[in-house]
Amino acid sequence: MEAMEAILSRRSIRKYTGNLINDNEIQALLNAAMAAPSSSNGQPWHFVTITDRRPLDEIPKFHPYSNMIKEAPLAVVVCGDLQLEKGKGVWVQDCSAATENLLLAAHAMGLGAVWLGVYPIEERVNGLRAILALPSHIIPLCIIVVGHPAEKKTPANRFNPERVHQNKW
Repeated sequence: MEAMEAILSRRSIRKYTGNLINDNEIQALLNAAMAAPSSSNGQPWHFVTITDRRPLDEIPKFHPYSNMIKEAPLAVVVCGDLQLEKGKGVWVQDCSAATENLLLAAHAMGLGAVWLGVYPIEERVNGLRAILALPSHIIPLCIIVVGHPAEKKTPANRFNPERVHQNKW
């Protein structure tokens, strides 16, 4: 799939078949995520892959928009490492770039994925800290739920020329 096609046709997928994601596919997703740009090349990210049903089934207890995770074979928690960030607070931008790369890679590979926000909502951050035993300097930014899609969505044209300003507001 060409890059522009992947960008313009990617959609959030919330329904999955029962098919598992293999280790090579997981490796490819993480490779794409870590190819993202980051401030001063700090790469302040860590990724926790979850394939065990026990923690996957715990997430909806503290994240109200995560019920689709019950059908998914994989979740990737994208985390920022405060000890690795090159500038205060830039870990959020860096990890967001890695997240988008992961989402686009999943789509290009024929997988479905959805981004679930975690940070800065304290209940969600603390819930993931507890089930994943995250150190205090590691902050979970989001959960990417991944699976083989059981739904197909048409591309959405979100271009809005009213949001474009040239040279000045």
